[in-house]
Amino acid sequence: MPTTPVKSTRGATRTASDGVVEHLEHLIFDGEFHPGDSLPSESELAASLQVSRLTVREGVRSLAARGLVEVSHGRRPVVTAPNASQLRDFFSSTVRRDASGLLELLEVRLAIEVHAAELAARNATGPQVDSLYAALQAMASSDDDAAFTAADLRFHHAITEASGNRMISLLVEGMVDPLKTGRLLSLRGYLQGTPDLDALIAEHRAIVDRIAAHDPKGAARAMRSHLATTRRDLVRGLSG
Repeated sequence: MPTTPVKSTRGATRTASDGVVEHLEHLIFDGEFHPGDSLPSESELAASLQVSRLTVREGVRSLAARGLVEVSHGRRPVVTAPNASQLRDFFSSTVRRDASGLLELLEVRLAIEVHAAELAARNATGPQVDSLYAALQAMASSDDDAAFTAADLRFHHAITEASGNRMISLLVEGMVDPLKTGRLLSLRGYLQGTPDLDALIAEHRAIVDRIAAHDPKGAARAMRSHLATTRRDLVRGLSG
């Protein structure tokens, strides 16, 4: 591990803990420490960076708040894999302040998931297609709204996984809590106009069939049509 003192690596206006954060970021992002690796102890970092252990602790807490490391009592901080924890907090708090944010979130889904479906039609493997059909079957055999919604979430998550784009998967993972709320509301709105789920399941089947057929344009078109229905049902659910 480099032993350059924190104070010599940047301008004098930053705090010592800022320097610790920057130093550890370099170690993580430049590949010296990988997900699952433990960072050096507080005393080792303090000695190598020529700062106090309290300063090191503050810097590590800052990284933990950003989801870069995990801190447990009695253990050294552990580098985490890329995750959507901060995005999840952002999307959840935004929607909790204003339920109409679910409609804005749906527009974000439109931008992301239509393209994800197109990519999935290009990149999906056989097992990934099987996972989509399994989620579809779970939707069809569900006996309550919660089970249907859980299967629906798995279906859409499987599409983002099949897209092969890790950033898309992380974005959708970050939306998971408000997406669950939105899906329950849109399902309620759908059932206000239609007594059974056949048409809704058929929309999902059209998406996976186009993905299985490796038809990018067809998959994108099917997803766009499904999300248009979702918007109609969400408006109905919010007003009801």
